[in-house]
Amino acid sequence: MLTVEQIQSFRERLLQSRMELLALAQTGKDASSTVTLDQTSVGRLSRMDALQGQAMSQERERRRQLELNRITAALQRIENGDYGYCSLCEEEIALKRLEFDPSTPLCIECADKNEQ
Repeated sequence: MLTVEQIQSFRERLLQSRMELLALAQTGKDASSTVTLDQTSVGRLSRMDALQGQAMSQERERRRQLELNRITAALQRIENGDYGYCSLCEEEIALKRLEFDPSTPLCIECADKNEQ
C-alpha cells in the first residue's frame, strides 16, 4: 500500500508533467496549422515537406493529448482514493511500475493481457 508521502510525490510529478505537456502544446500549434497549397508561392517539394511536417506535428499533438488524458485520469484516481490499484483487477500496482510511469492505470499482468 502506498504511503501518503508517496502518493503526494506521484501527484506532484503528474502535475509537473501536465504543465510541461500543456506548454509544449502551445508551441506546437503553429506547426500543425493548415499548409498553403498555392503552387505559385511554394514549390512542390517544399509543399510536400510542409505537409509532412504538419502530419508529424498533428501526430505529436495526438500523443500529447493521450498522455494528458492519462495524467488527468491518474490525478482523478488520487482524488478518489483509487490510485495505485489496477483499474481492471483492482490489485495493487507495483511501486517500481508507478515510479516508472505514475499515470499507469494497470498492473503489469493486466497490461500484458491488454496488449495481446
